[in-house]
Amino acid sequence: MAQRETGGDPDPRFGLRDLLGLRGGMAWLFVLILELIIVLYMLGNLQAASLTQTLIALAIMAAAGALVLLVPVDPLPWPATVFVTVAGPVATGLTAVDLGSGPAHHVVWTAFACSYVLAALVLRGRIAAAWLSVAASAVVLVTAGLRTDVRFDAIVSASIVPIGTVAAVSAFAVIIRPTQRSLRMLREEATIRAAAEATMAAADGERIRQLARLDRVARPILERIADGAVLTAAEREQCRLLEAELRDGLRAPQLVTEELSGAARGARARGVEVVLLDDGGFEGVPQWVRQRVIDSAVRELDAANAGSVTVRVLPLGRRVLATVLAHAADDDRRTEIDTDGNVAVST
Repeated sequence: MAQRETGGDPDPRFGLRDLLGLRGGMAWLFVLILELIIVLYMLGNLQAASLTQTLIALAIMAAAGALVLLVPVDPLPWPATVFVTVAGPVATGLTAVDLGSGPAHHVVWTAFACSYVLAALVLRGRIAAAWLSVAASAVVLVTAGLRTDVRFDAIVSASIVPIGTVAAVSAFAVIIRPTQRSLRMLREEATIRAAAEATMAAADGERIRQLARLDRVARPILERIADGAVLTAAEREQCRLLEAELRDGLRAPQLVTEELSGAARGARARGVEVVLLDDGGFEGVPQWVRQRVIDSAVRELDAANAGSVTVRVLPLGRRVLATVLAHAADDDRRTEIDTDGNVAVST
C-alpha cells in the first residue's frame, strides 16, 4: 500500500502544527502575521510591475497563505496543496513579466513571499510539493530573465531566496521526526490511561450506587434476620419482592428506575410474574426515547392483575429498541418501541 507523503510526520493525526501549537488563537495570529508579510513584500513589485498584475499576484499569494494555514487536515489535502504549489510560480510570472522596466532587485520580493508560504507548506507535511514549487519558480525567473537584459546575478539571487528558507524548514521537519514520534506515543498512552481511569471511575460509581441502593432497601429486613426474629407472612412477602427487585438490578440495570421498580413491585404483589431483561440496546439512545420505553412498561405493569409482563431491551443494531409483552388469560398484548421513539401496540 502506497504511503501518503507526510514530510517526516509519522502520524497525520499529530502534525508539526500540533507540535508548534499552531491551532486555535495562535494559528489565527500566525495567519495574520503571514498575510501581513505577503502584502508588504508583494507591494514592493509596484515599482516595476503594473498595478493590475501586482494585485492579482498579491491575491493569489494571500489565498495560498490562508489555505496553507487554515485547512484543518494534516497533511494538507491535495487540492489545497496543488493550489499552494502553483501559486508561487504564477505570482512570480505575473510580477516578473517585464524585468527590464524597473530596478532589477524587485524580482526578489515575490520570492521572499513565496519562501514563507512554502515553509508553511513544509510544516503541513508536503515537502516534495514545496520543493517542486521552488523549482518551478526558479524556472519562471530564469526564463523571464533570459528575455531581458537583467543581470544574471539578480536572477540567481531571487531563485536562491526560497531555497534557503525551504531547506531550513525541511531539515527541521526531518530532525523533529523522533520528537514527533515520542510525543505521539505519549499522547496515545495518556489517552489509553485516561480511558482506563474513566472506566474504573464508572465502575466504582456504579458499585457505590448499587451498594447504596442495597443498603437502602435491604438493610432493615437483613437486620431483622440477623437478630434472629421470626418473620411474619408480610415480611416474607417483602423478602420475595425485594429479592426480585434486586435481581432486576442485575439483569436490567438500565430499566431500574424508581417509577418502574415501584410498578414492578406492585404488579408482583398482585401475583403478576414480572421479568425485566436488558441486552444493551439503550447505549447511545436519547433519554426521551428511554423514558418512552419505561412509560410503556409502567402502563402495562399498572394494568396487569394476573399473568406475566416481560420487558426487554433488545441488543444494539435492531430496528426495535424494546418490547413489552403482557400475557393474561384472556388477552395478550405486545408493545414495541423503536429507536425513533415510535410505539406500536398489537394484540
